[in-house]
Amino acid sequence: MTEKISIVIVDDHTLFRSGVANLLSEFDEINVLFQASSGKDLQQKLSEDDLPDIILMDITMPLMDGYEATKWVTTLYPGISVLALSMFDDEKSIINMLRAGACGYLLKESNPYDLLEAIKITKEKGLFINENVSGRMLMSLRNESKVSTAGTKLSNREMEFLQYCSTELTYKEIADRMNVSPRTVDNYRESLFAKLNIKSRTGLVVYGIKNSLINI
Repeated sequence: MTEKISIVIVDDHTLFRSGVANLLSEFDEINVLFQASSGKDLQQKLSEDDLPDIILMDITMPLMDGYEATKWVTTLYPGISVLALSMFDDEKSIINMLRAGACGYLLKESNPYDLLEAIKITKEKGLFINENVSGRMLMSLRNESKVSTAGTKLSNREMEFLQYCSTELTYKEIADRMNVSPRTVDNYRESLFAKLNIKSRTGLVVYGIKNSLINI
């Protein structure tokens, strides 16, 4: 039996939050652990004994908004993926959530099957790139100043791995493309995380784009 994907839903609108929980509960692949009304509520409810795979995160919430809550989650619990679920489709909201550490961005108007697919891709690949993310992310980040890379040297294989991180390939598929073992790919990832002080695949992609290391 396939292990279920555990989900937490964070949104200040009770009807929407409950509706999403009920919809997702209809899918055999999903287990909704709990709901939270804000980042603060999430902090109080999140238990290290039963951490979710993915958190669906709204942006505008009282006490602690989605940006701050996402930073908190990805800093303290890097094994949890945050998928933004918002009504805002403007570039600023999308880019700021990605910078905060979100693995992807989905609009609330999406249908349940699109949401399910986004959850599955996020769980499998650690990154969900769709039309909301790709174009806007590229336009915004390419216009920003490059991050200083002085003193940071990446090997050719690390550069190759970084390029693959911007695709929809899983880490295992990346290993196959690079003709190395999955363990070696894990080593490339951990090495880049340490060298660049980055904690997620999304962060690697953002870094690569800003420094013209990734061609998309």
